[in-house]
Amino acid sequence: MSSPAQARPMIRLEALSKRFAHQRRLAVDNLTLDIYAGEIVVFVGPSGCGKTTTMKMINRLIEPTSGEIYLEGDNVTHVNPNRLRRHIGYVIQQIGLFPHMSIADNIAVVPRMLGWDKARIGRRVDELLHMMGIPAHEYRHRYPKALSGGQSQRVGVARALAADPPVLLMDEPFGAIDPITRKHLQDEFLRIQGEVRKTIVFVTHDIDEAIKMGDRIAVLREGSHIAQYDTPEQILTHPADDFVRALIGGSATLKRLALSRVGEAVLQSVPTAREGADTEHADGLLLIDAQGHPQRWADDTDARAIVTVSADATLQEALDALLLAPRGRAVVVDAHGAYQGVVDFDTVAGYVRHSAASLAQGEAQTQ
Repeated sequence: MSSPAQARPMIRLEALSKRFAHQRRLAVDNLTLDIYAGEIVVFVGPSGCGKTTTMKMINRLIEPTSGEIYLEGDNVTHVNPNRLRRHIGYVIQQIGLFPHMSIADNIAVVPRMLGWDKARIGRRVDELLHMMGIPAHEYRHRYPKALSGGQSQRVGVARALAADPPVLLMDEPFGAIDPITRKHLQDEFLRIQGEVRKTIVFVTHDIDEAIKMGDRIAVLREGSHIAQYDTPEQILTHPADDFVRALIGGSATLKRLALSRVGEAVLQSVPTAREGADTEHADGLLLIDAQGHPQRWADDTDARAIVTVSADATLQEALDALLLAPRGRAVVVDAHGAYQGVVDFDTVAGYVRHSAASLAQGEAQTQ
């Protein structure tokens, strides 16, 4: 993904540095970086490399020692930091909901500061709770202690989005959540981002999360020196140096499965028939209902033998599904649950072989 032609960056960090008191080395050393509107840019790197410090300088939770910060072309390095923060959403790992305030009041904190009227705030709270998959009528008057960890994180995101800020900062937002909930929240957040298209700076130490979440990834060394700033695809296929290769690990090809959608693969076809037809012993026949939804294999009365995967799922998610599929194949369905084709281990293996060949060819061309 190249920089948008003729576009002005939403965020520009120019020669940004930070030295903490009593520390000899700079925590952030002369960083210059452009972040464009509507993109998720992920800062990833080893502990202590300066990624969180860099992010916190964007909304001036940490004041830079030197350098400039631009937001939509305006220099905000020296404006009132409280006013600046009202226009930048912020989500942290610990969530930080106020326990003595209702869920609705937690979400409404910044809109109230901005002087929104009560009716507008109420509409916005309900809209965001609905967007986060939390029933407003059931939860708006409850307190944070009534929420699960995943729900609390969703409310934290809702609060950050409440005043509709152009920029959202996210500091390891899913790091303290169990793996199953974490994956679900990642998927939900990407769905929401598809609707709201915010400019997001996302900090993580997990390269797999960076690959999944980022439109661009800034791989940072100590001092927030940029080792590579590029798309996940380019970082996986053309790592800049051994530092980036070490961060990716030895499974770059498998990680690329997280970047490809099932619907982009060459799917297999199987014969189908309407459920109820006289096909009980037909091998490999898929029975579907009137809407095209898969019901079961004709030679198996157990509907649980069917494993489905969305055409919008990644090939990595498809591989996970295949490991649980009794027949070693999964039925691909569209957004309405209708049959699209079949994916199996050969489909994924073919992609891996093609990906590995492309990677080897690319490396040979750069030598």
